[in-house]
Amino acid sequence: MPVRAESIGDIMLPLSDSTIRASFVNATRKELNDLALPTGLDEIDWTKLDYLGWRDRKNPRRAFVVIPVDGSPVGVMLRQAEATPRTRAQCSWCRDVHLPNDVVFFSARRSGAGGRNGNTVGTLVCAEFECSANVRKTPPVAYIGFDVDAARSERIESLRMRAAGFAAEVLQGD
Repeated sequence: MPVRAESIGDIMLPLSDSTIRASFVNATRKELNDLALPTGLDEIDWTKLDYLGWRDRKNPRRAFVVIPVDGSPVGVMLRQAEATPRTRAQCSWCRDVHLPNDVVFFSARRSGAGGRNGNTVGTLVCAEFECSANVRKTPPVAYIGFDVDAARSERIESLRMRAAGFAAEVLQGD
């Protein structure tokens, strides 16, 4: 059974189902009661994740992410836009230019009074939340002496910062 989730810096540590449910900042009680947790939660390799993201099995246009922000997990409920981008979009979080997957526009209600007043924020993200795997791929060698490991580490850190920045925007609704 996973331990209670905490984050050290912005590193993902294992999340329990109760911690996931308690982390959501923009969901109603009814939405939390209906929340279908990701399958295989006990088998997740948390060392290879920068955030936890999954689609709702009952409603394919609804998704969820849990992002470490300032030492605490922040859960955000997302809604996928009806329309799809006309051109191949780039994920705002991983910024991978060789994506093997689709990128979609998600919106999220802000937390607190802002969300109750209808305020939202949006972002383009990998449709199935593959960002953590994308940033860990070996980047192409750009020049002689290019430090591949440093480039990969920078991509991972950038993903963490952009995802946490999105969660912080959602929290600005209070």
